[in-house]
Amino acid sequence: MDSEKMYELADRFLTAWNSQDVDRVAATYTDDVVYRDPNTRGEINGSEDFKRYLEKLFAAWEMTWSLREAYLFEGGGGCSALWHATVKQAGGDHVVDFDGMDLILVRDERIARNEVWFDRAVLATLLQ
Repeated sequence: MDSEKMYELADRFLTAWNSQDVDRVAATYTDDVVYRDPNTRGEINGSEDFKRYLEKLFAAWEMTWSLREAYLFEGGGGCSALWHATVKQAGGDHVVDFDGMDLILVRDERIARNEVWFDRAVLATLLQ
């Protein structure tokens, strides 16, 4: 995948995540997706499990992400992305902002593997 297509995918990906629409997000991933973030307690494998995770996540949190930087891997098989997030509990008032990064591996112009890193401790203030 060239850099133009990778940025198009990044735009679709972030727009989908910011919509918090489960099906729209899942459409940017392969059916056999492998997904992991600090809240998953291990890997999520496959579209159906990923959708169940997203349903719970989006019911609990209101989130927006913006891309800060992206670095395409040689050969175009993926990228690393640095992002900024704004998060609050669903219906809550207190907002936290933080930065993180994703490792994204791509197949057939969809995300096949997505590993997310951020400091989960920033969310603690929202749970008090």
